[in-house]
Amino acid sequence: MRKFTAILFAALSVVWSLQARDTTLTVDWSRAAMDGSRTGCTSPSADNVPETVGKVRGRTYFAPNGRIFRGGTVPAVASVVLAAQPAMAPVKKVVGYAPEQMILAEPESALSNLFIDTIMKAVEEKSGRKVDAGIGNFGGIRINMPQGDILLDDMLSMFPFRNSIVYVALRGKDLRAILEQMAATRIQILGGVRMEVCDGRIVSATIDGSPIDDDRVYGVATISFLLNGGDNLYVAKNAVEIIEYDDIDIIDVMLGYVEAETAAGRPVVYSTDGRVRYVRK
Repeated sequence: MRKFTAILFAALSVVWSLQARDTTLTVDWSRAAMDGSRTGCTSPSADNVPETVGKVRGRTYFAPNGRIFRGGTVPAVASVVLAAQPAMAPVKKVVGYAPEQMILAEPESALSNLFIDTIMKAVEEKSGRKVDAGIGNFGGIRINMPQGDILLDDMLSMFPFRNSIVYVALRGKDLRAILEQMAATRIQILGGVRMEVCDGRIVSATIDGSPIDDDRVYGVATISFLLNGGDNLYVAKNAVEIIEYDDIDIIDVMLGYVEAETAAGRPVVYSTDGRVRYVRK
């Protein structure tokens, strides 16, 4: 994880003392923020380990902020972390740049919109069929998009689950049923659909500016986890057609998008568009 090193060293900021009195062992703890403030550690890339993690010489640890820890637990743990860095170097590769942090939020956010819109495009390109809507889940995105350099580590942590992309053909009434369930329980990530919800009920739901037609067959992009019960969604129920692309996982699609933007000289940016709104009567 991107914050692994900083958190690990921050954990060492817990001050402890042991006092043996007769046969009784007493442990006193004090708390400190797990933010790397004692050491100045930050997440390393492949080529800045000493500057971000520090150095160990013998039994002495030299922290990035200039503090020196002699003997004891801190240098020992630092040695373990530093020894792991060469093996971690491949995932510390910079794959993109985001000028602003994208924070995951419901019912929509720049990050969730980017996710489902990219999945929809990938399914449409792979299937050669029109994709009208996309259904994803917030639980499938595990961390926020960081501001600044985007590491491969960030992308793998953001999309860690091995779920493949899927094309599903659904009649409008069955797509509507999924949206109604979301409105009554929890709205998940949506693309292609614009929906207004009030008190657990759909006020309006449109695709391409038109109300959902119960008899029309819509192309839906989703992921394998949501086909048969993942996050209580059953996107495959009553499907007219299902094409699952077992060789294309979420991370393949999302990493491909970031790398393509980088190759084109563009930063990774996205926005909200009001596709899901809660309204009052």
